[in-house]
Amino acid sequence: MHTRYNIIQLLISTLFLVQCTSEPREEGKPNVLFIAVDDLRPELAGYGKTHVKSPHLDNLLAAGVKFERAYCNVPVCGASRASLLTGIRPAYHRFLHYYTEARVEAPGITTLPGHFKKNGYETISIGKIFHTPADKEQEAWSQVPYRLDHHLTPEGTWSGEGWQNYITRENLVRAENNAGGYAMPWEIAEVHDTAYHDGKYAQKAIQYLKELKANKKPFFLSVGFLRPHLPFNAPKKYWDLYDPGTLALANNPFMPENAPPQAGYHWQELRFYNGIPKQGPVSDSTARVLLHGYYASVSYIDRLIGSVLDELKRLELERNTIVVLWGDHGWNLGEHGFWCKHVNFETSLRTTLALSGPGIVPGASKSIVELVDLYPTLLDLCQLPLPDHILEGVSLAPVLQGMEEKVKDYAISKWKNGITYVGERYFYTEWHDPGRNTVARMLYDHENDPDENTNIAELDENADLVKELSEKLRQNLKEEYWAEGVGSYPGH
Repeated sequence: MHTRYNIIQLLISTLFLVQCTSEPREEGKPNVLFIAVDDLRPELAGYGKTHVKSPHLDNLLAAGVKFERAYCNVPVCGASRASLLTGIRPAYHRFLHYYTEARVEAPGITTLPGHFKKNGYETISIGKIFHTPADKEQEAWSQVPYRLDHHLTPEGTWSGEGWQNYITRENLVRAENNAGGYAMPWEIAEVHDTAYHDGKYAQKAIQYLKELKANKKPFFLSVGFLRPHLPFNAPKKYWDLYDPGTLALANNPFMPENAPPQAGYHWQELRFYNGIPKQGPVSDSTARVLLHGYYASVSYIDRLIGSVLDELKRLELERNTIVVLWGDHGWNLGEHGFWCKHVNFETSLRTTLALSGPGIVPGASKSIVELVDLYPTLLDLCQLPLPDHILEGVSLAPVLQGMEEKVKDYAISKWKNGITYVGERYFYTEWHDPGRNTVARMLYDHENDPDENTNIAELDENADLVKELSEKLRQNLKEEYWAEGVGSYPGH
């Protein structure tokens, strides 16, 4: 696949040398600022959601290529990140959970930052990049990752204590009385931006940029922000940006007509928190606070990312740096009665993705893309060789350079035993049993039903369409998809 892009790589190199007037770095390679945001669905003004205050992210979206149809490969953080950072899709027995460890489920794979390190880059990790601290692989990072939401215990194991990052006395007391450390699913505190972990991550990123400016090596600086993941803890000034009375609740708080039972879930992640019923829907008043908290958290992260980008520009590194903004998956805000992620619906699978930097032609792309495409894309943009294992994504360089409108017309996403084929018009999901048999289906026509309110998979008139989409889906599932256990992934 990558041999197709030799000419593109030459053009990228030429554009880079012309644009880059700051001090040259090793082999003329661009830097990478790799920004991950947990649970960031494309609910930003730059995506047309004008009720959200996100000016810094909107500027970033406008400065490069904004992908309007970007999909995660797994709608849960650990597995999604493992897939993206290894460049391989989930399988029937691989990349299933939030605690997925790439080094365990894909042993021998060179991760994306590890590949950059092998090729002369200074690789830095701040905040949440891999989900589990156990993924602090020596092969990936040039320095020990900077992370505050997990701690090393005296026994040498990693504890997740502190990831909720409560500050107010009320929430701290509640958390102390809960074995899981949970309190309210939101917090409004009169504090400075740096009071929470994310504020400290932005500060650390700015510090690293100053240090990397003087380094002759190109850098791969990854910065992972926790919010808008639950709990929605953000300084009060970001809550004050919104009038809760104007926030509109989801207009489809019900399961789709004819949806199979496999499509539903209990959104346990939210139910762990105080004030949330153990069963049944949340009240409208609670839903409004959850909406308010999600948007406040987005605005908080927007400001923090803005501060990092301002420093990148002040240091005159902007023209020499590829900036990647990605959300690890979508998030439900009451659609179909769901909160959190963990389902095979558009609201969970569609995410935020944008790239800007040297040689990238700004614009909005409607091309279907997947997070697994980022690995080969960044190798193309930085003129790096392929790793030893097969990358399952496709380089988006032709789209980023304005040479092609799209490089693929589908995406594949998986949650537990349900796997979704995202097409130009149709969104098709089927659930399999261990014998590879299909036990349930969903089909949505996004042209006529963009909110996915009616499953049309079982209609007689759609039998041929379902057969066609099922065949397309299975054609893209390699034999390794069904293999039991985990193990080394095949090379070239």
